[in-house]
Amino acid sequence: MTAASESAGSRTHRASTTAAKTSAAATFALVFGVAGLLSVLTAILAWIGLVLGIIGIILGIVGLKMARRPGVTGRGVAIGGLVLSILAVLIGLGLAAGITTFVNNDSAVDRLQQQVDDLRDKLD
Repeated sequence: MTAASESAGSRTHRASTTAAKTSAAATFALVFGVAGLLSVLTAILAWIGLVLGIIGIILGIVGLKMARRPGVTGRGVAIGGLVLSILAVLIGLGLAAGITTFVNNDSAVDRLQQQVDDLRDKLD
């Protein structure tokens, strides 16, 4: 082997060991999607989950665009974050709509109040 071929071989070896980097936006989209979904499922923190889900959707879209660049990976991570974020937003909106409908229904509120009164009577 000549010195020129050894030099060329070491350059190609170094180039092949350079790993592609995962998009930070894709990673954060997944984090925000998981956090948003968990927050929405607690029902008490649903409004926080809704906000986290919206942020996750934006980051997921940015992550998908960044994953198209050469040397950047994370397309699957961005899609996962996008899906979880969309689920968080849909569940949060559904929960908000259900609570709003329930609160605006006088007979449902009266039935709930009656059940609470009955439970109080049983405990006394």
